[in-house]
Amino acid sequence: MSKHTPPPAGGDGDRIIDEPLAEALSRRYLAYALSVITDRALPDVRDGLKPVQRRVLYAMREMRLNPEAAARKCAKVVGEVMGTYHPHGDQAIYDTLVRMAQDFAQRYMLVDGQGNFGNIDGDNPAAMRYTEAKLTQAATLLLDGIDEDAVDFKPTYDSQDDEPVVLPTGFPNLLANGTTGIAVGMATSIPPHNAAELIDACGLLLENPDATVADLMAHVKGPDFPTGGVIVEPGASLLETYETGRGGVRLRARWDKEETGRGTYQIVVTEIPYQVKKADLVEQLAELIENKKAPLLGDVRDESAEDIRLVLEPKSRNVEPEVLMESLFKLSDLENRFSVNLNVLDARGTPGVMNLKQALQAFLDHRREVLVRRARHRLAKIEARLHILDGLLIAYLNLDEVIRIVRYEEEPKAKLIEAFALTEIQAEAILNTRLRQLARLEEMELRREHAELSEERDGLLKMLGSDKAQWKLVGVGLRDVRALLGPDTVIGKRRSTFADAPTVDADAAIEAMIVREPITVILSDRGWIRAAKGRVEDPSELKYKEGDKQGFVVPAETTDKLLIFASDGRFFALPCDKLPSARGHGEPLRLMLDLDDKTGIVDIFPYKPGAKRFVASKEGYGFILPEEEALSTRKAGKQVLNAGAKGAAFALPIVGDHVAVVGDNGKILIFTLEELPEMPRGKGVKLQSYREGGLRDATLFKAEDGAAWIDSAGRTRVWPEWREWLGKRAGAGRLAPKGFPATKRFRPK
Repeated sequence: MSKHTPPPAGGDGDRIIDEPLAEALSRRYLAYALSVITDRALPDVRDGLKPVQRRVLYAMREMRLNPEAAARKCAKVVGEVMGTYHPHGDQAIYDTLVRMAQDFAQRYMLVDGQGNFGNIDGDNPAAMRYTEAKLTQAATLLLDGIDEDAVDFKPTYDSQDDEPVVLPTGFPNLLANGTTGIAVGMATSIPPHNAAELIDACGLLLENPDATVADLMAHVKGPDFPTGGVIVEPGASLLETYETGRGGVRLRARWDKEETGRGTYQIVVTEIPYQVKKADLVEQLAELIENKKAPLLGDVRDESAEDIRLVLEPKSRNVEPEVLMESLFKLSDLENRFSVNLNVLDARGTPGVMNLKQALQAFLDHRREVLVRRARHRLAKIEARLHILDGLLIAYLNLDEVIRIVRYEEEPKAKLIEAFALTEIQAEAILNTRLRQLARLEEMELRREHAELSEERDGLLKMLGSDKAQWKLVGVGLRDVRALLGPDTVIGKRRSTFADAPTVDADAAIEAMIVREPITVILSDRGWIRAAKGRVEDPSELKYKEGDKQGFVVPAETTDKLLIFASDGRFFALPCDKLPSARGHGEPLRLMLDLDDKTGIVDIFPYKPGAKRFVASKEGYGFILPEEEALSTRKAGKQVLNAGAKGAAFALPIVGDHVAVVGDNGKILIFTLEELPEMPRGKGVKLQSYREGGLRDATLFKAEDGAAWIDSAGRTRVWPEWREWLGKRAGAGRLAPKGFPATKRFRPK
């Protein structure tokens, strides 16, 4: 960094800081990232809330919007939150409030909304000036004890008020309601759970702190989504997810079969996966029908009112309901996967991924701290009251003298302190006592209150001195909450159930619905693909775009799967019935698959069950591949051959018992097919040695039929002396015989 003369003192020059740009940007970006992580995106493990959610709930409590109170306009709530606690825009605050009031978004709603708060179709809520809100019973459980020094407070953004750092949290809200968020360099995704199951798991932890995640899952079997659905994730996968804090949960729509008479039926979907918009799902299913990508589905219609009712009609009554639904689960959002990433802020504000046990233990530790702080707050109140009662009882024992002092002394307060060794607080309490309270019954009431408070104080002191007693009271409090959120209540009943995904071959059923017809697959040199009906007898009659030409012409059938072998060693699969018609020039293959312009097509052929291929790279390595290992439903294909820098050479069908390979150097080597290994993927074994260049071509043949090649005119040339080139795999070979094509290939390319 170059040196320069500092600016003169005074003026704006004093604010100029001379430092490297990279260092300045790094420091400021780090500050921004930490702000997003701690103040916006990640929830606190103790109360499961982000700052904006916590501020909304606390502001509503300060506005006395309790469950039994009348609701207030959401605009009033948003204004209070924005003006006092959260100066980040009214729309963000209102969106947060709305989400906490949506029964399809929150497992346990924290806001009781009145008016239009949106719906599962994805429609937006009404403007905040039209809607009203108040707290729910679940929200009061989160806020219970906040006035009893249960949690720390911090100054608000303008230091005019205080706001809670965390809520007391009467139930494990982090896992009960779940949350999602994207920070800088990290994210969180926590599914909702059943609160009663979580409390039961907490009870197990209190009884046995050494309980494992597997033990806890005897109570917490999995998520419990507000929209219900059927969880089909295997138990072993769920256990791994809860042990590591990362994973996923497969969730399916719930459906039933309804008979419609005369052997026909329809499927009725009553619950859809979490965070799936119903209107988008209906549109998606309609597009599948229109684009003929769901051949088993005939029609879809939405008959929903307050409850969800999607009606799916099969294409034919011969289609089994299970087969139809399995095909739709693969093609649509009737099944989705909820990603799990239990990334939270711990009690010190440090982000990290926790497992199920760590999250529940953090909640229990917080509940214990809340219990102790509330007990100490109550103890201080009791001590102060007992102090006053002690002074009042002294006054009752010396009532005549107290009356005389009050009546005749000029400084009765000082005289009372001197006469009975009282404190100023006690003397003030005596002087504030009314005459009607000097009755005998009032004295007896004071003595009863003193005895009760003394007993309560002793109990609190005993509890504060015993860890065991504290944990026991934590458990008692959770059992009381469970009674409010238990499985016997409307809100606490489990909504998502568990099932094993049926083993149904939906692909076979779909293929059975396709009319089997011969076609010819045409792939141009520039990658445009189409399918012509029937067999193309004369490929020269085919027409292509200007500047394009013939690439591959392959006979197939509509029920076939077309395997496409790319130069980078990947295999792709396309159903032949989904190929574009040959009435035009087709469609670019690269739009159907994840293929860049640098990757070429080596070969295409219809898949045949049980068939095998000889695949090899231009570097001279190869192996035998079963064709079923090349099948892939992914748009990105399946990496089968490690093709190296030079790329793939060919994928030849396995015929015969001998292999002949030829290199760029013109040398040929023949060896037995037995020397090639059969593999599902990999680099393979060395086929031929080269000083320079690589593998050019190969052919397979039977020894009894002999070797041959095809010249440029399409004539087959028999090679009677082929045994002279016979050797061991990986050898160098011999120069090709006289008459071998100058292209150094066994067949024209």
